[in-house]
Amino acid sequence: MTSSQLAMAQLNTGERALALLGGEATDANLRRYLHGIPGIDAVGLEQRAADLGTRSVKTSSKKWALDKIISLIDLTTLEGADTPGKVRSLVGKALTPDPGDPACPRVAAVCVYGDLVPIAVQALGSSHAAGTATGINVAAVATAFPSGRASLAVKLADVGDAVTAGADEIDMVIDRGAFLSGRFGQVYDEIVAVKEACRRADGSYAHLKVILETGELNTYDNVRRASWLAILAGGDFIKTSTGKMAPAATLPVTLSMLEVVRDWKRLTGARVGVKPAGGIRTSKDAIKYIVTVAETVGEEWLTPSLFRFGASSLLNDVLMQRQKMTTGHYSGPDYVTID
Repeated sequence: MTSSQLAMAQLNTGERALALLGGEATDANLRRYLHGIPGIDAVGLEQRAADLGTRSVKTSSKKWALDKIISLIDLTTLEGADTPGKVRSLVGKALTPDPGDPACPRVAAVCVYGDLVPIAVQALGSSHAAGTATGINVAAVATAFPSGRASLAVKLADVGDAVTAGADEIDMVIDRGAFLSGRFGQVYDEIVAVKEACRRADGSYAHLKVILETGELNTYDNVRRASWLAILAGGDFIKTSTGKMAPAATLPVTLSMLEVVRDWKRLTGARVGVKPAGGIRTSKDAIKYIVTVAETVGEEWLTPSLFRFGASSLLNDVLMQRQKMTTGHYSGPDYVTID
């Protein structure tokens, strides 16, 4: 770490933002900083993502890759028809993804609506991470997910309720209308306020994932700017999508976000996580993301504290691939639980 990185790393998030912006996080300062970031060569980015997607994983490494994918999954149910029973079933699958193979790793987290957090916490019991480095986390979507269309007071109450109920992680959505209108200060201030609402009674914080909803941002340049804005405001993770609109996660978009966290690490020495969510359904696709992470920011990012897959159906495909490696043939979908 260079002396400048060391000095930057010793600052808190707000101080880092002030240092980089050269002043308060006003619309003018944020606009100057964000529009000063070099633009993205879309053709080059897509070609780089396509090249990374062709990397082959040898048979000897495939088992490792499949287990790694499972350990990075936020197993998710975000439907209006969700019930306590469905959440308990989801937790059961998170705890024992493959009942026939006790060596199968557990997932990183279960992700639910805020009102169902107490059900997930109760169902996890002693396996709930509860702010520790072991166990399974409970993630809650908040801030009027998925639209983000609510007053700030409602959004903060949404976050506070989930944290009080035991959520370890909060997945918030940014106000895309404000961002696209150039009201960067409003987006920044909301993220800062939500981060503070993640504070627990003991002074610790639930981790904050900032959902950009990249499918609504229209350009890679906007994705890059929104990523920088979320990190400047204190996000612990930047997340592609709510999974409620198309396109959701794509490899080029995720690559552009990984490049931002790589540059942030080089600039400040601090690490920020990335979570592609929505549309990643097969182990073949997930392996492309694993390769992209390893070759862009390094294998150190392949840990639940720095990379996640937001997924519901991905786990089943990975389990079937693992079973094939063990038995030599596909078991078929009837041999895994239906989510």
